[in-house]
Amino acid sequence: MSNKIVSLALQGGGSHGAFTWGVLDRLLEDGRLDLEGISGASAGAMNAAVMAQGYVQDGRDGARAALERFWTALSNGVPMDHVTTEGAPVIANPTPMPGMQALLAMTRFFSPTQLNPLDINPLRDILVEQVDFERLRSQRELKLFIAATQVSTGTLKIFRNPDLSVEVLLASACLPSLHRPIEIDGEAYWDGGLTANPPIFPLLHSCAARDVMVVLLHPSRRAGTPTSSHDIGQRLSEISFSSAFFTELSGLALAKREAENSTLAFGSLERRLRQLN
Repeated sequence: MSNKIVSLALQGGGSHGAFTWGVLDRLLEDGRLDLEGISGASAGAMNAAVMAQGYVQDGRDGARAALERFWTALSNGVPMDHVTTEGAPVIANPTPMPGMQALLAMTRFFSPTQLNPLDINPLRDILVEQVDFERLRSQRELKLFIAATQVSTGTLKIFRNPDLSVEVLLASACLPSLHRPIEIDGEAYWDGGLTANPPIFPLLHSCAARDVMVVLLHPSRRAGTPTSSHDIGQRLSEISFSSAFFTELSGLALAKREAENSTLAFGSLERRLRQLN
């Protein structure tokens, strides 16, 4: 029996993106799914690009090895043993180190330009070393859709295969409180999770796969009401970085109902919406 063709949508979540690595590793090991397109924001964009890099080079095993190399390098190379999760930094354990707490406190009063005048980002070196962007731009095996947020308009920008670069991935993971905006073709960009986390519509519009598998990192529901400042901030971050996703889902559900109930002539998008499971 032939494999099922799917597209993947990978949510961002900073260090929690390592969970997505585990999900992808299991899917690749299982081998029953073929991939057509992958979308991602922030850490999801990193996973998408790194997996595609390995996939086009050495198939499923290459993708698994590439993801392991990336996350190992990231865990070894980021100062103060931290990786930020959207809006609220997190470490391997839930309690930030004292040095990290001091840095986070300063972000309330100082801009990234003041705190990091040299604009040092260890992630840049890891991406340059591990990802062959020229190959990603030219390959046709996997369609990639990387989300970033245009600072001037507050709108979503989707970068596709021909656009891919280290700047695009850094833009997709650019938290406003910690990093300067990433400039691409004269436009400044922030984290893609602000406007699409992860983006779904490009997969429906540009891929033929009838199924989209979404890997989420932020819980849609939590028991109880947060009372501590840390828990309140964490929940606000989760809501903020999930709202765009649920808004997009609601819009797609409405569009699908309208397409199914319409008796008028319809085009390729309406036909695509009718096909969705």
